[in-house]
Amino acid sequence: MTLWESDRPIVAEKPVNAGGAKGPTGMQRDLRDRTAGHGTGAQFSTRLKSLTLRAGRSPKYRFISLMHLFTEDFLLACFGELKRNKAPGVDAVTVEEYEANLVVNIRGLVQRLVARQYRPQPTRRVYIPKPNGDKRPLGIPAVEDKIVQMACKLILEAVFEVDFLEVSYGFRSGRGAHDALDALDRIVMTRPVNYVVDADIERFFDEVSHDWLMRCLRQRIVDGAFLRLIARFLTAGVVSEGRKSATTAGTPQGSVLSPVLANVYLHYVLDLWFERKVKRQTRGEVHLTRYADDFVVCVQSGQEARRFMASLAERLGKFGLRLAAAKSRVIEFGRYQWAVARRKALRLATFDFLGFTHYCEQTRMGGFKLGRKTERKRLQRALVQMNEWLKSIRNRLRLRDWWPLLAAKVTGYYRYYGISGNMRSLDSYYQRVLRLAYNWINRRSQRRSCDWERFGRWLEKHPLPRPKTYRRYALLSGSVREEPNDRNGHVRFCEGAYNPKEVRYGFYSTT
Repeated sequence: MTLWESDRPIVAEKPVNAGGAKGPTGMQRDLRDRTAGHGTGAQFSTRLKSLTLRAGRSPKYRFISLMHLFTEDFLLACFGELKRNKAPGVDAVTVEEYEANLVVNIRGLVQRLVARQYRPQPTRRVYIPKPNGDKRPLGIPAVEDKIVQMACKLILEAVFEVDFLEVSYGFRSGRGAHDALDALDRIVMTRPVNYVVDADIERFFDEVSHDWLMRCLRQRIVDGAFLRLIARFLTAGVVSEGRKSATTAGTPQGSVLSPVLANVYLHYVLDLWFERKVKRQTRGEVHLTRYADDFVVCVQSGQEARRFMASLAERLGKFGLRLAAAKSRVIEFGRYQWAVARRKALRLATFDFLGFTHYCEQTRMGGFKLGRKTERKRLQRALVQMNEWLKSIRNRLRLRDWWPLLAAKVTGYYRYYGISGNMRSLDSYYQRVLRLAYNWINRRSQRRSCDWERFGRWLEKHPLPRPKTYRRYALLSGSVREEPNDRNGHVRFCEGAYNPKEVRYGFYSTT
């Protein structure tokens, strides 16, 4: 049985990268000094970089000793990375309370780690509402557990970052959601994409198999003490409504450690399988773009797209994961499908990815363009959150004191959703926020204290930031033109950005 036919994770086999230069993925990780403010910050930044260089030089190297990194200085630096305004865990100890006796607390923590006596506390579970009416479980670890998780996170990132592929963008240094959107834009605009596989893993963070996750970690780490520490975090249990329950699967959302563990898991389960097997067996082009557990696959052939969807469900099932049937589908999408739909007066399907609805759009010159607008659920959620915040703040502070906070919130929204082509959604958000602010200003007392004329004069002196495009996408494509059918009956379709040597007319058919 070959490696691809087995149930084992796919293990990367990369050439030796001497000297720590850019590897085959074209990326050299920027290990910034996360430990600023502590005297040994540069020292531990160097130690983490040394792990990355060792992993890059020897793709099959396994680290046998990592627990020696858990020193007082390192954990003090990790404490400095914690956010101060987060809710406490099951022990009700806040960051400020833990900091009051920080040196003694850290010294005792190191002693328990060295003696293998450290036991993570159960995670306090809370539920936050989802747009569809369901509730998403969120885990809140204790402060001390957050410190150790931060240390494990930095070590795991240093070890695995050189292995992660270019298709992965979520929770990685120097990468973000906009980079994933850039990559998707380049694929749709410059490659022969005719179909999009819009897949969704059902309850991914709740269904991750602990056994398979530990086997993935062992591809690079054989330090038993470190792996035992990770296993204790996974099985620490949760406390919900005063009752403790065991955790036999999943990584709690909200923990510091969860994102990097998810990346390691999907790296072996999905990314390597896609690059090493799917691409080799697929007729035509196929491209994956993944951000954490959200991903889309652009395919050239409809038959290959449907076959990939079936093989994806089978592959995920081997590792304890499932595709959400109601959210996973294959849709016609891309330049050629748009041209055919326009000629037949049809409308193509759309798909959502990273908070944006993606659709096929016509440029001013009549060409094809990948259009984006704010996902309707995300827009409604943002307005609901803004309404709740205005309700809570309207009488707590004076208007001139909370208005700058409102401006900062609106600007933060623009910085994420302010991409080219999304101005209409941004204008809608701006107008509705103004309406909400006006309504809550008039509900600070029993009588109406402001009319639109007075509110307009206030806006002249204290304007709310107007929508602004912070990220622009250049048109990567040439003009669209259709040529007569070839001898096989397929529509011959050419586009200026394609390499003529890569055009295969058969893959541009609608079959």
